[in-house]
Amino acid sequence: MLQLIDLFKPDAVSIEELFFNTNITTGIAVAHGRGVILLACENAGLKIYEYTPLQVKQAVVGYGRAEKKQVMEMVKRICALPAPPKPDDAADAVALALCHARSSTSLLYREEREDCSTI
Repeated sequence: MLQLIDLFKPDAVSIEELFFNTNITTGIAVAHGRGVILLACENAGLKIYEYTPLQVKQAVVGYGRAEKKQVMEMVKRICALPAPPKPDDAADAVALALCHARSSTSLLYREEREDCSTI
């Protein structure tokens, strides 16, 4: 993670909030990986933005309960790709980046940042 941060030098990082349904074992492994990512980003002084799966789907597809295939198809279309990114996790990561790009450029986001800067 530190190598990726050093290589790409991001200004901010968007990460999906942890959500798991029935498989607690998978949820624990995901939580461990998420913790590593958050720690590395925090240590690098990056701004961290978290989005729920519903927010990502809403931003990319326009419907918060969209199916995974719909999200992948919209990622392909928005990015003008010949096919959705592979593996599926890569498409999810692009969807998360698109969600942040749209959220961070909205007027509501700007107003919120302006309000916070006056405190």
